[in-house]
Amino acid sequence: MRTFAARIIAFNKSLTYKGTLPEGIRIMNPFQESPLALAASSEFYQKYYHDSQPRHLILGINPGRFGSGQTGISFTDPKRLVANCHIDFPGPMTHEPSSAYIYEMIAAFGGEEQFYQQFYIHSICPLGFTKIGENGKETNYNYYDSPALLKSVYPFIVENIRKQIEMGFETEVCFCFGTGKNEAFFRKVNEAHQFFKKIVALEHPRYIMQYKSKEKALYIDKYLRAFSEV
Repeated sequence: MRTFAARIIAFNKSLTYKGTLPEGIRIMNPFQESPLALAASSEFYQKYYHDSQPRHLILGINPGRFGSGQTGISFTDPKRLVANCHIDFPGPMTHEPSSAYIYEMIAAFGGEEQFYQQFYIHSICPLGFTKIGENGKETNYNYYDSPALLKSVYPFIVENIRKQIEMGFETEVCFCFGTGKNEAFFRKVNEAHQFFKKIVALEHPRYIMQYKSKEKALYIDKYLRAFSEV
């Protein structure tokens, strides 16, 4: 049997969006656009997932420009990849607040080795989106930010949740990062397709860092309690 690392790397390499997108929205595929992201993520998965031990899925929203858009690893920006995972990254040292929170939580959990032996983080939509604003600046865009985009990517989302489950992950419970629109959409999808027996939603790291940073320790404790119950 192939290791989880081999299955995850193959999945990432196969990610291709062939549908239409609303005007002004661009798909972001680090595995096809960036040799650095493909190399860094492959090294990461070989380091932490070189086995066949089942893990629990954690699904975020979709990749962002400064985290997995750079490294190909969910909630892992270049700074954390180098400092915490000890994997070289010759590209820009971008910073993503969500990544800072996740790696602080992972440290409280017991460290990278222990956390990644039990959990695998990806996204409900495994590829990200960007939009060019009126000022010409490119910004992150979520799959649910417009009805047109959500309608376009729905089959892609369902297909890739199924593909990730088929890698051999646990289906008793799935953790969802995001207690608003992401959770609401995910619960509807799960009701329709019966992917998981239970969904446990946790506040999104970006929300915590942006609006609840003074209560960060309380949210880390909440995460740890939720993860300890599986």
